[in-house]
Amino acid sequence: MSVRHTELKRLVQTIFATAGCQPPEDERIAHYLVEANLVGHDSHGVIRVPPYVDFIRKDMIRLNQSIRVAFETEALAVLDGQLGFGQVIGEQAMRFAIDKADRHGIAAVGLRNCGHLGRIGDWPLMVARAGKISVHFVNSSGFGALVAPYGGIDRRLSANPIAAGIPVEGGEPIVVDMSTCTIAEGKIKVASNQGVTVPDDCLLDAEGAPTDDPARFYADPPGSILPIAGHKGYALSFLVEILAGAFTGSGCTDPARAKAMVNGMLTIVLDPERIERDWGFADEVRRYIEFVKSSRLRNADGEILLPGEPEQRTRKRRLAEGIELDETTLQQLIETARSVGVSDEAIAVDALRHD
Repeated sequence: MSVRHTELKRLVQTIFATAGCQPPEDERIAHYLVEANLVGHDSHGVIRVPPYVDFIRKDMIRLNQSIRVAFETEALAVLDGQLGFGQVIGEQAMRFAIDKADRHGIAAVGLRNCGHLGRIGDWPLMVARAGKISVHFVNSSGFGALVAPYGGIDRRLSANPIAAGIPVEGGEPIVVDMSTCTIAEGKIKVASNQGVTVPDDCLLDAEGAPTDDPARFYADPPGSILPIAGHKGYALSFLVEILAGAFTGSGCTDPARAKAMVNGMLTIVLDPERIERDWGFADEVRRYIEFVKSSRLRNADGEILLPGEPEQRTRKRRLAEGIELDETTLQQLIETARSVGVSDEAIAVDALRHD
C-alpha cells in the first residue's frame, strides 16, 4: 500500500501523543521515523513504532526527557540521555555539540543512556546543515547484541554504525551512514514482514551455517549477523564499541547487563570556518566532488553518486509517489495505535492511501 507521508506522520504522532509524549516530543519522533521511510531506510522508519511502544510499557524508555550534562570541559562533554527517546535526545545532543563547536572550533560529545537513536544519518545531516563536519560512532549496551565476531558464531557486538557529514556550499550535504555489519536488523525485520529472504553472506543460523532466512535469524536460539568485509569490518566494529561504549560510559555490548535498548554515541564536530580563510575548505570540497564525478563509467548508462545522493533521490520520489508499506507493517501500526487508545476514526486508514 502506498501511503501519504503527511498522513503517516499524523498517525505516528497521534500514537505517541496518546501514549503520553508531550509536544514537541510526539512530533519529533514521528518526524524522524517517517523521514527514514522517505529516504528509503524503511528498517528505521515506522516499523519501529510497535517496539517503541512496547519499550514504553516495559519502562525501557522514559517519556519527555532531556539531556543532562554529566561531564564538561571547553571542547569535551559527556551527556546522559536519561533513557529518553533517541529522536529527541539525539537532536538535543547535536544542538549541544554544534554550539560547543561554534565557540571552540571543535567538540567531542559523548552520549550515554539514550533510547534508540533511529537512523544515525539524521545526526550528521543536522550538523552539516549547520555548516559543520561531524563523525559519529554508535553502539548499544547489549540489548541490541546482533553480530558475531570474525571467525565466531555467537552474538558479541552491536550493529555499530559509523556516520559522517560534510557541508557542501550551495548543495546538499554529503552524508555517510553505514553499519559495520552486513545488514541492519531492521532490514531483516522488513524482509520477515514481507515474507522474503535477505541477501546471501549476511546471516548465520544458531549453528553457524550461512542462511538467507529471517526466521532462522529470529529462531530460539537465534542466529547472528556477519561483520562487513570480514576481519576489517570486525575491527571497525570493535573500535566503535570502545569509542561509543567504553569512552562514553554507556558500556560495551553485554546482554547479561543490558536492561533496555540503550545507545551510546561519540560525536566529533569540526568547524571548517575556523580554517577556511587559509585553506579554502569549501572550494576544495567542490573541486573534489567534480573530480570524483568525472571518472569514466563502467557502464554506459551508469552514474557516480556521492554518499547521501541515493537518499535525496528516494526522498524526492516518495514525496511525490508515496511511501510503500507492506500489509504486515501497516497492520502492526494500526494494532499499536488501537492498543494505546487511538480510535479507528483517528487512525483514518483511508486517509493514509496515496492516490
